[in-house]
Amino acid sequence: MLSRQALLRPARVINTQARTYAAAAAAASSKVKAPVALFGVDGTYATALYTAAVKTNALEPTAKSITGLANLLAKDPKLAHILATPTLSPADKNAIVAELSKSAGVTGETIKNFLATLAENNRLGLLPGVVSKFGELMSASRGEVEMVVTSAQPLDSKTLNRLESAVAKSTYVGSGKKLKVTNKVNSDIIGGLVVEIGDRTIDLSVSAKLAKMNKLLNDAL
Repeated sequence: MLSRQALLRPARVINTQARTYAAAAAAASSKVKAPVALFGVDGTYATALYTAAVKTNALEPTAKSITGLANLLAKDPKLAHILATPTLSPADKNAIVAELSKSAGVTGETIKNFLATLAENNRLGLLPGVVSKFGELMSASRGEVEMVVTSAQPLDSKTLNRLESAVAKSTYVGSGKKLKVTNKVNSDIIGGLVVEIGDRTIDLSVSAKLAKMNKLLNDAL
C-alpha cells in the first residue's frame, strides 16, 4: 500500500515528458484507429494512450503496466482519493507519478510520459477510469468478449469453466472471439446467476424469479 508520505516525496519535473508524449499521441491518433469508440474524458485519454502505444510498438508492455496500475488501485482504496485531490502542487504530482511507476512496475517511455501528461493537465484523478477503459480497448483488440457472471457466493473454477464452455459454443459469442470470464459476488440476488455477455443479460437469479412472481400476484389481485 502506498503511504501519503511516500507519494509526496520530492521528484523531478516532468513537463518535458508530458509535452513529448502529447506530440507523439497527436501524431499517432491521426494514423491509428482504436478497436472501439470510447466516450468521456477518461475514454479520450485511454484512446490516446492506446494509439500512442501502437505507434511506438509498445502496446503489450503498456498493457502490462496498466495491469500493474489496476492492481495497485485495487489494493489501495485510498489511492484514488489521493489522485483526485485538487490541491496537489506540481511537486506533489511529480512525486506521485514517480511512486506510481515504481510501485506498479511501470516500464516504457510511452506509459511514463502518459502519466506525466495526466499530472501536468491536472487529470491524475482520471487514472482509475483510464485504466478501466484501456482494458476495454485491449479486450477488443484481442477479440475478447467479456462475460460477467454474478452469483450470491463465489463460484469455483469448475463451475466457471463449464459456463465458459457452454457459452463459447453459443450464438452469444461471435466466430473467432474469446471469452473473458469474471465472477462477481452480489448476495442481493439470493441465488442463481446473472450472466452478462457484451450488451446482453441473462437473469437466472432467484431475486428475479421472485420479482416476476410478485408481479404476477399483484396483477392478479
